[in-house]
Amino acid sequence: MPTETFEFQVEARQLLQLMIHSVYSNKDVFLRELVSNASDALDKLRLAVLRDDTLDADTSDLHIEIDLDAEARTLTVRDNGIGMSHEEVRRLIGTIANSGTAAFLRELREADDAAGADGLIGQFGVGFYSGFMVADEVTLLTRRAGESEGTRWSSRGEGTYTLETVADAPQGTAVTLHLKPADAENQLHDYAAPRTVREIVKRYSDFITWPIRLVPEPRDGEDTPEPETLNSMKALWARPREEVSEDEYRELYQHIGHDWREPLETIRLQAEGTFEYQALLFLPSHAPHDLFTQGHQRGVQLYVKRVLIMDDCEELLPPYLRFVKGVVDAQDLSLNVSREILQQDRHIRMMRRRLTKKVLSTVKEMRETAPERYATFWREFGAVLKEGLVTDPESRDALLAAASFASTHDPEAPTGLRAYTERMKEGQDAVYFMTGESREAIENSPHMETFRAKGVEVLLLTDPVDEVWVDAVGEYEGKRLRSIAKGEIDLGDGDDDGAADEEKGKQGEAYAALLGWMTEHLAGEVKEVRLSSRLTVSPACVVSDADELTPALENMYRAMGQEVPHAKRILELNPEHQLVKALNRAYAEREDRAELTETADLLHALAVLAEGGRPKEPARFVSLVADRLERTL
Repeated sequence: MPTETFEFQVEARQLLQLMIHSVYSNKDVFLRELVSNASDALDKLRLAVLRDDTLDADTSDLHIEIDLDAEARTLTVRDNGIGMSHEEVRRLIGTIANSGTAAFLRELREADDAAGADGLIGQFGVGFYSGFMVADEVTLLTRRAGESEGTRWSSRGEGTYTLETVADAPQGTAVTLHLKPADAENQLHDYAAPRTVREIVKRYSDFITWPIRLVPEPRDGEDTPEPETLNSMKALWARPREEVSEDEYRELYQHIGHDWREPLETIRLQAEGTFEYQALLFLPSHAPHDLFTQGHQRGVQLYVKRVLIMDDCEELLPPYLRFVKGVVDAQDLSLNVSREILQQDRHIRMMRRRLTKKVLSTVKEMRETAPERYATFWREFGAVLKEGLVTDPESRDALLAAASFASTHDPEAPTGLRAYTERMKEGQDAVYFMTGESREAIENSPHMETFRAKGVEVLLLTDPVDEVWVDAVGEYEGKRLRSIAKGEIDLGDGDDDGAADEEKGKQGEAYAALLGWMTEHLAGEVKEVRLSSRLTVSPACVVSDADELTPALENMYRAMGQEVPHAKRILELNPEHQLVKALNRAYAEREDRAELTETADLLHALAVLAEGGRPKEPARFVSLVADRLERTL
């Protein structure tokens, strides 16, 4: 058959050069990657046969083979799994068309140490290319199950690769590495030595459920011995907890999650009775780069009696727990099950509720017993967990018990809602919060002034989802969740409430004319101008009506393509501020309103700027400010 030569995609070529020339602390990871790929191919074949009983594929002895040739210095990892078609080889091996490749390259270049670079290899589906760390040439021979012809792919990692159609290729995939000479100084071990291979497989791949066999070297005059099985094939979730080490848990997590860091927490669950299943779940220590992108792959695998049924079973956990990795092994599900069937299966719904409850209780327990680990978890996954406050009312109490929020009580340590309510001042009837882009922006907001002055704690919410869940939840243990930037705020003055009310009445009368005029003048921008009880330093602020959407929430809905009517805000004036007092005197004394009109416009624009917005006419605002500054010189 003719051999075709192709050039690598630009990013693939860059990646190959990094693989070949960068210095890694542990080049052994190449074998872990190739064995993991082979295991995936066997899983996929078993699943394909279950779904299509007409598929012409041999599944009588699914296994992985490692074949060494010390004289030729080659290492071959072979499986009899699903294999690849000619088009798949060209698409998946010749190019790295993953959207994450550029990010991978950037992280690889910026890795501070060799260990950090090692940890990135398993990401973005580039594990196959790790073979070029230890080989001068890589050859892949593959035939997809059910097809009659195979494909040979070969490259020296120098910018091109060849493709050839092969008539007699066996089912599955064989990757042959033409090994570089051993070099102890560069941590390049002798990978053609059986002892080296045994150690690597035992360390990285002992838990894989398919047998990994080392093909023995033939000896003259002797019968060829049977292949040696290198891995135990024990499913960790099926073994007693005391028989499994933390290293074994870590290795399983790394294999399932394609994350070569350690997991933050390991969760085991065993359900017995009318419906039996076992679960081994992991909380990662870092959020994946695509956690908030559409199409993010979750990491919970569904097995039935240790047979992989679904690699990415979305039905086992709600979307807000999509970062959880692990395995669920059920005893009583059908092997021939589809996603559509799972969505309707009552056993799956029962498992989903139980697993969700277990994960949330683990997070809550972590918060109480391991605050440092909890702080890491909440920093990485708090924003996505809060999605559940909107989408999963059934688990809302458990989510609130596991959640924490920044607050004015402590500049460093976040607080839970229970702790907040225990610290509430006597007579306080609401949990106060404010949303914004950052803690600094919220703390500098005019809305915070009276709360700071009176020592009333405020939750500082800076995630986009915070704009939504506070309205969905509404209250906590009978205490209303109330935004300090919406509606009228009156924290009261204790024993002097009567005197305060009398003073407010006098101020209302004194400012009534000004407020009416400004409401009429700014009618296109605001629905009302009124005196404020929330300001102590700033001259003015803008607030939303109690039942209106905030500007941030309006923008969020519009970004999602939903049209929402623009809600006019309310302008509040601080009657104790000298600028507001002077404006009131000028309004009472002058008949010419032209200059006062400009002052009113400036006051409104300053209030909008103070909350992080922008004036409706920035150029006019700049012109007015410049004119006023000129007059002061």
